[in-house]
Amino acid sequence: MRYDEPLFRPPSEAASFILQATLGCSWNACTYCAMYRGKRYQVRPVAEVLADISEGGARFAEDIRHVFVADGDPLGMSLDYWEPILLALATAFPRLRRVSTYATARNLLEKSPGDLKRLRDLGLSLLYIGPESGDDLTLHRIAKGATAAEHIKAAHKAKAAGMEQSLMFLLGAGGRERSEEHARASGRLATAMDPRFLSTLTLTVVPGTPIARLEDKGRFELPDVPGLLTELRWFVEETHPSAAIFRANHASNYLPIGGRLPRDREAILASIDEALAGRAPLRPEWARGL
Repeated sequence: MRYDEPLFRPPSEAASFILQATLGCSWNACTYCAMYRGKRYQVRPVAEVLADISEGGARFAEDIRHVFVADGDPLGMSLDYWEPILLALATAFPRLRRVSTYATARNLLEKSPGDLKRLRDLGLSLLYIGPESGDDLTLHRIAKGATAAEHIKAAHKAKAAGMEQSLMFLLGAGGRERSEEHARASGRLATAMDPRFLSTLTLTVVPGTPIARLEDKGRFELPDVPGLLTELRWFVEETHPSAAIFRANHASNYLPIGGRLPRDREAILASIDEALAGRAPLRPEWARGL
């Protein structure tokens, strides 16, 4: 298989076959993100992608259950690209159970309901979406490219097509100034989007990004550790999905925690309170990462 580095995938796709259908991110404007900076966005030729699938099938046909289609937002590819790829995956991996990819509200809204239904019928069943915040001012400042209302509309389109969502929200994205507004609005957005999977990560200010330059100028300040834990508590308080698997165990987080919402809400809140009171261990700085 040919991979153009850097290559990223969600932590939950660690055991998946990674298929790189696009290079980079077509949006690539989020102020906090350094993943694809300097990498020109391209849709790889279908023939190359099909060759990778064929090679993967020859080597791992009976072993692969999950496929993750990379890079940043392959859902932006047209149906003419997606259809042969999904058909080839089903043929190459007879025990395939799930195909997933990153998606944005923008490229979901650009797809017709019929196209999304066709993609689902061909096997694309899980979308990883990172609203990062439900606060429109924060969304504007981090240049996410869509409002909270647009994320809700996109989520409803995905659900209508039968696709599940895994949502990611970013503690600290509103800075100290918008901390509570960001956290509580994020919980309300998670409720409205009603995903199957839900996670929080913690913002890491990466040198060279626009948000790092704002920090250098004193125009952005990340909340301290108690502030980030308080954001997590506000988020959980406000989040009322139908039934979601919740995880805050990403390497960026100070308090690895998880459960099911709404079932485990009180237990999760109690664990956060223990951490805020200094009675629960936090992940040390040396063990944190992107």
